[in-house]
Amino acid sequence: MNEPLLSHATETMAVGSKSFATAAKLFDPATRRSALMLYAWCRHCDDVIDDQQLGFRQENSAQTTPEARLQMLKALTIRACMGESMSDPAFAAFQEVALAHAIPQQQAFDHLEGYAMDVRGDLYYSLDDTLRYCYHVAGVVGLMMARVMGVRDEAVLDRACDLGLAFQLTNIARDIVEDAQTGRCYLPIHWLEEEGLTLKNYAEPVNRERLARVADRLVAAAEPYYLSADAGLAGLPLRSAWAIATARGVYREIGVKVRKAGTAAWERRQGTSKAEKLGLLAAGGCKAIASRLAASAPPRPAALWQRPRAYDGHVAGAALPEV
Repeated sequence: MNEPLLSHATETMAVGSKSFATAAKLFDPATRRSALMLYAWCRHCDDVIDDQQLGFRQENSAQTTPEARLQMLKALTIRACMGESMSDPAFAAFQEVALAHAIPQQQAFDHLEGYAMDVRGDLYYSLDDTLRYCYHVAGVVGLMMARVMGVRDEAVLDRACDLGLAFQLTNIARDIVEDAQTGRCYLPIHWLEEEGLTLKNYAEPVNRERLARVADRLVAAAEPYYLSADAGLAGLPLRSAWAIATARGVYREIGVKVRKAGTAAWERRQGTSKAEKLGLLAAGGCKAIASRLAASAPPRPAALWQRPRAYDGHVAGAALPEV
């Protein structure tokens, strides 16, 4: 076992996502290792695009363009998928997971497309546009995480993607003002227009009441995806179901707090306390057990955004064209 690689991934998770770090402790050791490795790669790609390290701006920046950094990520991802020797710990971690769990290469590149959307400065006019972004940065991560847990059933993978979408909608609502400070807006522009807001003024303090209504709509939009994700718990091993149900509870609670805080939602970063996490951990265990006792899951609502299914058939280890 590559202990330095695992230590790097564990540190990355601890700093980058305290919410998921709590839930990840519930996985069996092998699944936890792969989940940490996959998260380390995702976090690294995010940091590279923003020229950061674990979410913080680097003092001695390489002064490369975001476009150049994106191309570098694509090239390294191809090399990792092809089984080449990787010196970068994040890509060595991704390679281990991708080869062990036959992660489709297209899913890795679907995730990188989320960063490409940031680099291009894409705008999101409708909720469907926002959900498309959510798919690339989080929904497809749900698909890859589910494969790490042994899932191959497309119906269960749909539910895993739904949970990723719900997580990201919650993140967007929580981070509206923080994102605006970096020049990024993932809110449906039509929703802003309905409140009389524009891309130039929506994050100004004077507009908090109207912005809170937009955030409320976004948190509400996540609810059917959280509900859909519940139906996928029965398709996971019990410990994985417990971990995912706990993560689901923690993230959803953040959305609840955004709604309750209203205009004060962005005065401080909304999160859950250790005591709240413990309560949600217990609730997650109950939900995981209940999933074993429930009747067959209801069909996935047709109105929900549907992930793309058109993969190229390649899995990690197969050749890809050069970037």
